[in-house]
Amino acid sequence: MIEEEFLKEAAETLGNGSAPLSRPAVARPGNGKRRVNLALQGGGTHGAFTWGALDRLLEDDRLEIEAVSGTSAGAVNAAVLVQGLCEGGPAGARAALDRLWHNAASRLAVSPLQNTPFEKALWGYDLTWSVAYQTFETMTRILSPYQINPTPYDWNPLRTVLEEVIDHSILRDGKGPKLYISATSVRTGKPRVFTRQEVTVDVVLASACLPQFFKAVEIDGEPFWDGGYLGNPALWPLYEQGGAPDIMLVQLNPIVRDELPTRPTEIMNRLNEISFNASLMAEMRAIDFVQRLLDAGRLEQPRYRRLFLHIIEDEERMQKFKLSTKLNGDWEFLTTLRRYGYEAADKWLAEHFDKLGKESSFDLRTRFL
Repeated sequence: MIEEEFLKEAAETLGNGSAPLSRPAVARPGNGKRRVNLALQGGGTHGAFTWGALDRLLEDDRLEIEAVSGTSAGAVNAAVLVQGLCEGGPAGARAALDRLWHNAASRLAVSPLQNTPFEKALWGYDLTWSVAYQTFETMTRILSPYQINPTPYDWNPLRTVLEEVIDHSILRDGKGPKLYISATSVRTGKPRVFTRQEVTVDVVLASACLPQFFKAVEIDGEPFWDGGYLGNPALWPLYEQGGAPDIMLVQLNPIVRDELPTRPTEIMNRLNEISFNASLMAEMRAIDFVQRLLDAGRLEQPRYRRLFLHIIEDEERMQKFKLSTKLNGDWEFLTTLRRYGYEAADKWLAEHFDKLGKESSFDLRTRFL
């Protein structure tokens, strides 16, 4: 009984005091397309998997993207996706994402953290054992970004990439899907979700700001860190808006690992996955509770409504990549991840498309609870 009361309260207050699941669903568009909301996880350069998944979804003219929520690398993909849709529809979005990842690869190609040809021959995409990566890891445990990268330098390679591809005026004024980007307030420890009209290069940088690597990003005088600590990604803006009932998560961080991590690098990798999945699991738990109360007839519709959840993922393949590979900008690696994402989305469409608007395509309790 205590658990039910706690979860009910969480479901009603989730998302900075808003009342999720509280607005009636909007009817399907007259063009017959299936409306979906996208939720894009963060995960460094593993976001190239999301690039591939989005590329496949954008190819399918049966779909219409209503809203996108993204965090960290998911925020980068989300902002460029929405801007591309505003500029040129699905074709424009595909071109914009392609340009983003080509630009990112060209910047990362000169990073000292990348494996040398010899190291790549030994360890493949894993950077863990490279001299440069080991040196960098040691430095980040001893010195903060405020000491390694002091003012006025404040160097961040992602800023240059984003400044080349993001146009705030298009996001603010263009016609396209809703956009929600999450960041974590350093001062209050609370999440903040920025809407499309608020999104700038600094907002995306804030969402992707890992504090051991970069200084906090200030927005209106408030310092922010990576949004993944409190919402990876935030789901509540997608269902609180009262639009399409289908939420499609593109997941990068594996939930399950059967092997016990015993080496320091393995332990850090698993801690990273658990911590960056924690907020997602909490939201899924609250959503499941509301759905069970609906099933039991204990909540009234349309104040509370049914949601249909879907996941595009490839845990079997993504489990093979370690924490260090989230910093790997090798073009071959990025295009490999892109292919994995494209194939995962293609598989989902082939197996589950007809479930949109009718039912979830996975068992929420089995996967998240």
